[in-house]
Amino acid sequence: MTNQGAESATSRLREEHQLILQVADAMQALVAEADAGNWDFEAFDQCVTFIRLFADACHHGKEEDLLFPELERAGMSRQQGPIAVMLEEHRIGRQYVSFMVDALDPARAGDDEARARLRNAAHGYIELIRAHIMKEDHVLFNMADHVVRGSSCQSLCVAYGAVCARRFEGHSKEELASLAGTISQRAGLA
Repeated sequence: MTNQGAESATSRLREEHQLILQVADAMQALVAEADAGNWDFEAFDQCVTFIRLFADACHHGKEEDLLFPELERAGMSRQQGPIAVMLEEHRIGRQYVSFMVDALDPARAGDDEARARLRNAAHGYIELIRAHIMKEDHVLFNMADHVVRGSSCQSLCVAYGAVCARRFEGHSKEELASLAGTISQRAGLA
């Protein structure tokens, strides 16, 4: 988190993007290893857990429930433009995760078709999330930082803090951030 006096409407979200990208990089390394015949199903399972709980429930939850409504109050449309694009990409990301969840156990049991589905869904998610974060960091978040200021920004940041204090299927945000480090180590990136 940045200095409290300098915190913007998106500074915490931008920091979370770095952890999400770290896991995307690790997942890319895991896919490359899988392509070489070396499957680490436990690491794929950890990636799915991180994505579901940190990237989606915690991070995307803050965007969808807090930031986007604030941007709507500032005059941005939810039905078109950047918010609509981000919401659609969140939906597609959830679909990739669902494909990974469905493929994981059969892939672990040796099902080659399930392994292909797992690999393809992981690859699709990696490409999606990298492009998604680029759009948010360089377009939507810049817009947000210009329109959500002062007391609105302070209220938003307090609400972010409340979300971060929650538990996600029994895991704290800190535990999920630590899981990102574990995943990176398993993928040989830490």
